[in-house]
Amino acid sequence: MIAAQYAAAVWAAARGFGVMALVLLSATVALGLVARSGRSLPGLPRFALARVHGSAALVAAGLVAVHVLTILIDPYAQVRLVDAVVPFAAGYRPFWVGLGTLAFDLVGLIVLTSLARRRIGPRGWRAAHLTAYALWPLALAHGVGSGSDAGAHWMWFVDAASALMVAAGGAVLLGARRPPSPPRPGRSPSRPLSTHAPTTARTEAVR
Repeated sequence: MIAAQYAAAVWAAARGFGVMALVLLSATVALGLVARSGRSLPGLPRFALARVHGSAALVAAGLVAVHVLTILIDPYAQVRLVDAVVPFAAGYRPFWVGLGTLAFDLVGLIVLTSLARRRIGPRGWRAAHLTAYALWPLALAHGVGSGSDAGAHWMWFVDAASALMVAAGGAVLLGARRPPSPPRPGRSPSRPLSTHAPTTARTEAVR
């Protein structure tokens, strides 16, 4: 009885942390896209946007780590430590779990390169940081294919909201990079209104 309750609690915790990690990863990617566009959000200037982005990324990485840890100690999932770092080696839904393993490896890569940012330089850090855009679809597909709640309506809402967040961030970035539209042909620029009185009026005034 106690063992069954323990397994159910661990499984529920693993699912909950996985869902929260997906939402935070989506928010992190969306904020990163907006930050790259050079724009800000309403009520959130650019310097604050960068801080929120970094904080969200840190919390998301922590949630991913706790999600993996709870999966490892879950007696039902039977995921080995090697399955958490070597993709497509798990016995349970190896393809979908393997996508999650790839996402976890990329999270580890981003965290390690962020800690070693001064040593690897800004170029190396940016190159590793760009893998976050591959990390997010892997995490989303992992949840859709291996999550036990993937068919629930509330999980559909979470997946759709996550996708909309990233799509909105991508739209902001594309809008910022779009060149301005050229002027329409056949339309001459409007002439500024003269602030001087006509010469004839001045002449009449002198007379």
